Amino acid sequence: MITLDDVHAAAARLEGVAHRTPVLRSRTLDARTGASVHLKAECLQRGGAFKFRGAYSMISTLAEDARRRGVVAYSSGNHAQAVAIASGLLGSHATILMPADTPPAKMEATRGYGAEVVTYDRYTQDREALGAALAEERGGLALVPPYEHPAVMAGQGTATLELLDEVPDLDLLLVPVGGGGLIAGSATAAKALRPGVRVVGVEPEAGDDTRRSLAAGERVRIETPRTIADGQQADIPGRLTFEVNRRLVDAIEVVSDPEIVAAMAFLFDRMKLVAEPSGASALAALLAGRIDAGGARVGVIVSGGNVGVARFCELLGR
Repeated sequence: MITLDDVHAAAARLEGVAHRTPVLRSRTLDARTGASVHLKAECLQRGGAFKFRGAYSMISTLAEDARRRGVVAYSSGNHAQAVAIASGLLGSHATILMPADTPPAKMEATRGYGAEVVTYDRYTQDREALGAALAEERGGLALVPPYEHPAVMAGQGTATLELLDEVPDLDLLLVPVGGGGLIAGSATAAKALRPGVRVVGVEPEAGDDTRRSLAAGERVRIETPRTIADGQQADIPGRLTFEVNRRLVDAIEVVSDPEIVAAMAFLFDRMKLVAEPSGASALAALLAGRIDAGGARVGVIVSGGNVGVARFCELLGR
């Protein structure tokens, strides 16, 4: 389990390294939702997503000789870029296992940040087993998981720490959910600083493994979801993240792919923000009326903006 102290410690490690991303408002958004909405724009974070916070937070805790040997990670894109950037800043080298169908913009960016990319089939191969084997083959490299580590979860929670520093009286916090690291860190910070806040996660309809797991009281595995939200294609919640989220998360809502696209369009048209599908999912739940937020002060994490121009135009043209 992680605590508020862990999140503060991660914030100290990230001080002067991670961007303190802006909290943005829109009168149009408030009018449409009947709420006072505050968007935490993690799409403007280093590497284009919140993942930089967790990757740097963990790699910076490794011993110097472990960093020199290099690190291994597996990711659909955002964690890959985060690990590539963080390892470079910390004098390490990253080897990243990525799905073969990763959006080209994410794969190209990962290589551009200096990482070696090894591909696999996300629908037939186990990335955790492949990652462990790759780390062993390369001489016992340190594995940097996308969410299953206390320093990663604590790092992700610093986004909400910053949000609450600017808007301390939130009534509701909406967070995209993939493997559960962002919402685990966010809920840890939010419930400690604002005990009455309601923390709600948002998943794509096709990938509701966390919603099913919380309802069942245990982790439930689903088929790898087919959704435009490639950052939320987890088939089972993390073991560590689930233990945090089952205690602290109040509910999970789901959104359809068309609702996600509508939120992406709103962010682009009204806020001049580019969000990838996963990054827009929490706002999608609010805009689509999946969550009643009338009269509430709402924080929404726009978790990432890593979508290439061709894919962005394709999605909005549907």
